[in-house]
Amino acid sequence: MELRREHPESFRLVQVRCRNGEQKPFWVFTKTVRLKRYGRKRVVMVHERADLTDAPRFLVTGALHWESGRIIETWSFRWAAELFHEFSKQGTGLEAAQVRNEEAVKRHLRLSCLAQSLLQRAPAVASTSEKFAFAEGEITFGQRCRAIGREVFHSFLSVAKRLFADGFSCDQVAEVLMPA
Repeated sequence: MELRREHPESFRLVQVRCRNGEQKPFWVFTKTVRLKRYGRKRVVMVHERADLTDAPRFLVTGALHWESGRIIETWSFRWAAELFHEFSKQGTGLEAAQVRNEEAVKRHLRLSCLAQSLLQRAPAVASTSEKFAFAEGEITFGQRCRAIGREVFHSFLSVAKRLFADGFSCDQVAEVLMPA
């Protein structure tokens, strides 16, 4: 980009409080522009390195009165919100539920939040297989779900084992585990 090469002084240092609470430095250039189909927008070019050698992020907003720090701070919350939205739709079936009244939507959202909170706190081991290399040692949502599924299945087998040890027949065990 010509701007960062020829006019690095156009970028100013802004300290932003990110969603994890830490203060992080950014070097930013802002400009309000008129886009044909979208009207006036505020564009923020953001670098995370003082020498401006990293790839810039471009943030665009209709909030013309916002300063660059507020725009970056708001953007820093986006990833967490998108993960929650994706989890709510896929992990808890919000999209498939097609609830029709406000109370049902509230109930489903509350249960979705509870499910996500429980999953985040579920003990799981980060996989070292190449398949999960993208996670860089972090425990993924899928790994947490599998850990919970494995624990539930283990409990299921333990109950069945105890029932068989007590002399129950297959039909009796099936009736206890899956009543008609």
